[in-house]
Amino acid sequence: MYYLENLIEGKGEIDCPGGSTAPFDLGKKKRVNLLGLGDVGGTLLTGLKLLGGDVIESIGVFSSGNAARRYEYEMNQTAYPWDYDRLPEVEIIGREELFDCDAFVFCASKSVPAVGAEVVDVRMVQFEANRDIVKEYAQLARKKKFQGLFAVVSDPVDPLCRAAFEESNKDESGITDGKGLRPVQIRGYGLGVMNSRAAYYAKREQRFRSFLTEGRAFGPHGNDLVIANSIAHYDDALSKELTKLAVEANLKTREIGYKPYIAPALSSGAISLLLTLRGEWHYSSSYLGGVFLGARNRVTAEGTELESLPLPEALYRRIEHAYRELTRIV
Repeated sequence: MYYLENLIEGKGEIDCPGGSTAPFDLGKKKRVNLLGLGDVGGTLLTGLKLLGGDVIESIGVFSSGNAARRYEYEMNQTAYPWDYDRLPEVEIIGREELFDCDAFVFCASKSVPAVGAEVVDVRMVQFEANRDIVKEYAQLARKKKFQGLFAVVSDPVDPLCRAAFEESNKDESGITDGKGLRPVQIRGYGLGVMNSRAAYYAKREQRFRSFLTEGRAFGPHGNDLVIANSIAHYDDALSKELTKLAVEANLKTREIGYKPYIAPALSSGAISLLLTLRGEWHYSSSYLGGVFLGARNRVTAEGTELESLPLPEALYRRIEHAYRELTRIV
């Protein structure tokens, strides 16, 4: 049998260098600051507002144009009657205040292909443009000596996590000095929706039904996704078929004339972020031997705890391939 940890043999600890203590206090409510209020950011904010009252104290928003004013206005008019402090307050903040928080959420995006565009993997089209943006804010986090969670929601999350880590650890001359974000501080939020899309199909076809109780998702939010129909009773052909359905689910939404952002903003974004802040098991990408790879994990006081499962060789080789492909993206 194989384990995820086998991927990093000879490459150091999961969350090294820089220490692996949790990037926030699990025992208190958090301040969350959100960058970007487009389709994804606005939907994610709505999810955090409605679902996060138990773990979020307040939410700061920063965006271009009047989006921040709009969401401050509308979100703060969203309330339970006679229980007006039950949901977190939303506040407009400036750029320099973005890292005065426990968790920073990166939802900025420069390029999203229009509906109808002939694009096989939308996420990689976005990488070049969004890498420059994440670089800017990773360097700002370094400047502010930020110690909280740097959550990447913009696509493609896994390469952008790596870019944030590398750029934050460079000085003004571009020399790597290790004085920026620690690996444990950075997480990518894209795998949650791929797991949910697999579950969608598993609910509708009996032959995929084992996924609902025995399945797992691994890897990046994109073409190298790995869905396993079951860990204990792994079927390689069936798993690859379910993986293909999950990968192409976003194209189905685009075919009917809509951008597929609601499920990602909620399943990968709001729900997975809240599970992270609560210290519960969830899907996100964490640092693993030089790249950020998606798997089931949770944050503890000691850092990231990966689910350690014995993996069939055929499944492990698929995950290994996804890992190697991520190492090639710079």
